[in-house]
Amino acid sequence: MLAEAVEIPSVSGDAAHRPEVFRMADWLQARLEKLEVKVTRVELPKHMCDGQEIPLPPVLFGQYGDDPAKKTILTYGHMDVQPAQLSDGWDTDPFKLVHDEKTGRMYGRGSTDDKGPLLGWLAVIEAHRATNTPMPVNVKMVFEGMEESGSEGLEAVVRKEASGFLKDVDAVCISDNYWLGTKKPCLTYGLRGLSYWKVTIDGPAADLHSGVFGGTVHEPMTDLFAVFSKLVTGKGEILIPGINDLIAPLTDEERKRYEVMDFNLAEYGQAVGGDITMHDDGVNTLMGRMRFPSLSIHGIEGAFSAPGSKTVIPAKVSGKFSLRLVPNLTPQNVEPLVRKYLESEFAKLGSKNRMTAEALHGGQAWLSDPEHWNFKAAAKATKNVYGVEPDYTREGGSIPVTLVFEDALKKSVMLLPMGRADDGAHSINEKLDRTNYIQGIKLMAEYLEQVPSFAQ
Repeated sequence: MLAEAVEIPSVSGDAAHRPEVFRMADWLQARLEKLEVKVTRVELPKHMCDGQEIPLPPVLFGQYGDDPAKKTILTYGHMDVQPAQLSDGWDTDPFKLVHDEKTGRMYGRGSTDDKGPLLGWLAVIEAHRATNTPMPVNVKMVFEGMEESGSEGLEAVVRKEASGFLKDVDAVCISDNYWLGTKKPCLTYGLRGLSYWKVTIDGPAADLHSGVFGGTVHEPMTDLFAVFSKLVTGKGEILIPGINDLIAPLTDEERKRYEVMDFNLAEYGQAVGGDITMHDDGVNTLMGRMRFPSLSIHGIEGAFSAPGSKTVIPAKVSGKFSLRLVPNLTPQNVEPLVRKYLESEFAKLGSKNRMTAEALHGGQAWLSDPEHWNFKAAAKATKNVYGVEPDYTREGGSIPVTLVFEDALKKSVMLLPMGRADDGAHSINEKLDRTNYIQGIKLMAEYLEQVPSFAQ
């Protein structure tokens, strides 16, 4: 089943591949209905992609079981994938599942993100049916085809159905992330948010020759570098006043979670490709990745970047940076602080150029309660399947749908990863270890088995 799914190149962000996302939805709907899952296909409107108006792929609602005496668990997954071509550096055809018998790794785009985990839920239903085992809970499903393109259209559907299809949901389980390392399973209860910025500085009416005008005019690139040098230090300290004052305090209980995590700093350095970590200990590295905000500079538009030597003074340049947000930091309360600071630092330059700052997009941080029965059921299931207590992690990235579900449904949301940290999602040679696939399916099934014992 996973091999068939991987062979469908359902790249949502490419207009030329959009029909494949629809084909993936058709394929998945047929598999669900074969398992006697009641499927509702929610059609979405058109939108702009690659300069043309094309349809959004449907959202599939699935329901298996409707016993009012049982708890109802909502599962989520996405059918779309990132772009991939053999020429990108893949060792095998990215849209063909290749099983390496020696390592047990299954290579293919979407194997771990997110077709493998999504199909895990279908395998759980299939196993119960094949063994005539009653499902311990009702299962509802939301499967979308635009996660890799911002989940466009999904939020409106979820909020609309919060009083409809989703009204009787008791908890939410999402398998769209990964273990912290390669050996120990985890449960994830938090994600950082995002505030993304574009700063543009312009002055001259056109690009200028540095031999003619250098030393006589205010240069936009010089101004941009000067402003950006004031955003963050080489040690990662954010210099924007007021940001650090908003961060939620670190409790002793929370710090202990980082102290017991299965984390190898040397392996982390290998993943980076060099010994360049800011901290020399695992706890502070983990908190820097998950618990505290960060500011990263991403790129510059309008600057000369081609090979060779071009002595040009750009007339207009734009720099981009983002803040990863944590609890108490929101796009709304961060924006005035960032804007005021940028304007202040630019004013100090005494430049006659013009600067504009745009907050392009943002998303809230998400933090759930790891003491909720939803997590307790998953922790017990993890111990039963893997023989160890899971780590409780927060992720440095963002999965906006988690906050949408929690805010719209007012229910616990938990991330229950199937894959490992080295799966290479979004990269070349994406893989899912066969053991993780099999054990992950067992974990999903055991989690559902444990829900009735812990649900309040």
